[in-house]
Amino acid sequence: MNNYSKQREAILDVMKENRTHPTAEEIYKLVLEKESQISKSTVYRNINILVDLGKIRKLNMTVGPDRYDYLYKEHSHAICEKCGKIFDFYYDIDKDKISNELLKQIEKNIDINSIIIYGICEDCKSKNKE
Repeated sequence: MNNYSKQREAILDVMKENRTHPTAEEIYKLVLEKESQISKSTVYRNINILVDLGKIRKLNMTVGPDRYDYLYKEHSHAICEKCGKIFDFYYDIDKDKISNELLKQIEKNIDINSIIIYGICEDCKSKNKE
């Protein structure tokens, strides 16, 4: 599974160029522009491999299809509850402290690999004022 793959490299290139947290379908369409012979199943399979390898992160969405993020730098996400847009944010979060607190409170050992905060983005707030 760690072998080099031209298709996997094309997906990584698309992810490096794209900071919009695309869906698997959007990734497929972007890769198809570069590799016209690639199949949807190949792209989807390689997305899962890249997630397993820790090269990209799967963002499980509560509404709509899951999205993906290239791990160029450790960061967290804020998601608009109205439009679903995802924003990267950088904050030094003490994940060990959070894990330890969760262990005390719910007696479960939790692996924290991403923090997601939900709210309403400025665009959606502006639309409500109109």
